[in-house]
Amino acid sequence: MQLRRADVLDGAIAILDEYGLGDLTMRRLATSLHVQPGALYWHFKDKQTLLGAIADTLLADVDAMTNAGVWDDQLRELAHRLRDALLSHRDGAELVAATYASRLVTNRIRERIAAVCIRAGLRRGESELAADTVLYYVLGQTVDEQARMQMDSAGALTESASPLFESPDPTSRFDFGLTLFVDGVRARLGDRARLS
Repeated sequence: MQLRRADVLDGAIAILDEYGLGDLTMRRLATSLHVQPGALYWHFKDKQTLLGAIADTLLADVDAMTNAGVWDDQLRELAHRLRDALLSHRDGAELVAATYASRLVTNRIRERIAAVCIRAGLRRGESELAADTVLYYVLGQTVDEQARMQMDSAGALTESASPLFESPDPTSRFDFGLTLFVDGVRARLGDRARLS
């Protein structure tokens, strides 16, 4: 049977979910697919390109149109959709953060967030910066959340581990930060309206 690109992606995601990003190597992937490592390079020129494709797979449909009517609810929906996609796979946030840094992700969530901010009334440059802020807030918060989940499952968190980060629950903490962001955009829009 001929190795297909989809087979490589499925195999890589299976390794990611079982072992984590640190153990996702081209050699391990080739072994799991019963091929020589060189066979993988017909589909992906290097590991970074493979990671970018995995990130796009994890983020599929995250950048779809929102169901919410007003801009602040649209931002919240997009941010939660992104967080949910990242949490759906082990080390998902770390993988996506790394691929964003190397500009290998083709998903358009950043552009979708910027478009919502433009419709809200921010200028294009401000909207792009706002989109970056939301994107990196979600990535950073979720990297931390996944790391703590893994530490907890490995028994590495003790009773004395900083209670500051244990309460409230991760979703409530995420929503609090997201609300601060939305309130900041609303305040900026209000300041602009008062100056007009």
